[in-house]
Amino acid sequence: MLRIITGTAKGKKLITLEGEATRPTSERIKEAVFSSIQFDIEGRKILDLFAGSGQMGLEALSRGGSSVKFVDSSREAVEVVKKNAQTTGFFDRCKFVVSDYRNYIRKAKGTEKFDLVFIDPPYAMECSLNALNLLAGAGFLNLGCIAVLESGTEEINTAELSDFEVLKSTRYGKKTFVNILIYRGNESDTE
Repeated sequence: MLRIITGTAKGKKLITLEGEATRPTSERIKEAVFSSIQFDIEGRKILDLFAGSGQMGLEALSRGGSSVKFVDSSREAVEVVKKNAQTTGFFDRCKFVVSDYRNYIRKAKGTEKFDLVFIDPPYAMECSLNALNLLAGAGFLNLGCIAVLESGTEEINTAELSDFEVLKSTRYGKKTFVNILIYRGNESDTE
């Protein structure tokens, strides 16, 4: 059972798609992520890429985030996110986009910036790092943006991320890697 852990919507139950199409973040990992960023959520504009059930973005709203853009390639998943946003009372602070991540980034380039980004694609896609680099390259990340990457077999070499500072890099069990990074920008951000 998915639920909001704490904040204004604490205890609200969330639904998810049946079957293997969506793999929700485990409660243990969600608690660890939010323990690491708990003081950096208030007032932040959030992007939940590969939204699935929307639980990460909704948890962030419950803890004081200002708004969330949910993006998922599955229309059914986006409908689930909408229902969960209504259940938690956050629907008016959410926007929903049905699109794969590449098309979303290409089409929305230059239209918005975020302060907190959740990137949790289906593990078989192995595209967490690609999605992060595309977002940074297209100007979606404000300086100081926190990026939370969850991946399966895709081990991310954080040494290659010169525009980011690593806050936390942890492996959970045999299948899950979580990297929490802060975007420090590059020369073009300061010009």
